[in-house]
Amino acid sequence: MIPFFDLTKQYASIKSEIDDATARVLKSGWFILGPEVAAFEKEFAEYIGTRYAIGVGSGTEAIHIALLALGIGAGDEVITVPNTAVATVAAIELTGARAVLCDVRADSMLMDIDALARAITARTKAIIPVHLFGQSCDLDPIFEIARARNIFVLEDCAQAHGATYRGKRVGSMGDIAAFSFYPTKNLGAYGDGGALTTNDPALAERVNLIRQYGWRERYASDIKGMNSRLDELQAAILRVKLRYLDAWNAARRARAALYTELLRGVIPPREMNYGQSVYHLYVIQTAHRESLISNLKSQGIGTAIQYPQMIHRQAAYTNLGYRDDDLPVASQLARAILSLPLYPELALDDVRAVANAINDFK
Repeated sequence: MIPFFDLTKQYASIKSEIDDATARVLKSGWFILGPEVAAFEKEFAEYIGTRYAIGVGSGTEAIHIALLALGIGAGDEVITVPNTAVATVAAIELTGARAVLCDVRADSMLMDIDALARAITARTKAIIPVHLFGQSCDLDPIFEIARARNIFVLEDCAQAHGATYRGKRVGSMGDIAAFSFYPTKNLGAYGDGGALTTNDPALAERVNLIRQYGWRERYASDIKGMNSRLDELQAAILRVKLRYLDAWNAARRARAALYTELLRGVIPPREMNYGQSVYHLYVIQTAHRESLISNLKSQGIGTAIQYPQMIHRQAAYTNLGYRDDDLPVASQLARAILSLPLYPELALDDVRAVANAINDFK
């Protein structure tokens, strides 16, 4: 059996450190916005290369809070892509703004700059480039478009912890950036969690207020806010894991390189020359997806599809008014993509076994 993902092996490799960290929190009796969160925020900001990092309850809430901090609301439009997790668009709609979808590039599967430019209107207030599958979007032309029109850029880094763009880590270049620490992420907690990074002190202050009821002082709300706090247990776990993130990302890259070397008869993911992917997922394209999935399953090999339905095809978001013809590249990719097993602890022999199974598939 080669599962699509296995979290138990990672825990086993750092068990003593994780156990010590959780025991430390339990003994302290402090579970919300305490010293572990403060320490993790400092360490994560240093890792990403920003002045500030603010821990929140989830990746979805990170995007939602970022948009609120930017002043996005009813009547505004926010542009993103249709082949992202539903969280990106859900967070936009929670603000009352309208999600506008633009197509992606066939080579990178990431935001297409020409499609972005066509999607901008007088109501566009923000752009959310999604660093999908572990690879950075091409940010420079996005920034050029945005700055010429006074549009905010919110980086969605939920799948790209540690990825780089022209030598800088994603999450350090936009006005603000959102991260998810869902357990399967490159940097994953043992529950939900998220963070925002920024170099803007005013934005950091607003995020801090919004994540806890708008409080500067306890029980006194200066602005409207919510309850979205990274808890002490998750912060302690993330502090341990952050020390291993670069090594784990290197292991992902090594396994991705081996897949790319061995695979035949499918289209492997293409790493763009402007940065380094951290391969949150290894996503191939095949014209025979359902048959291939069935064949691999019969051999005990797990696979997944991220994502089987684009946003505009889901019942909750048909109101956006898009057809597949409006987003032709993303629509074609949605019919062809397939994610193969990939995680740092995956044995290289298992990578070879998966590749051989695909190459033998007729």
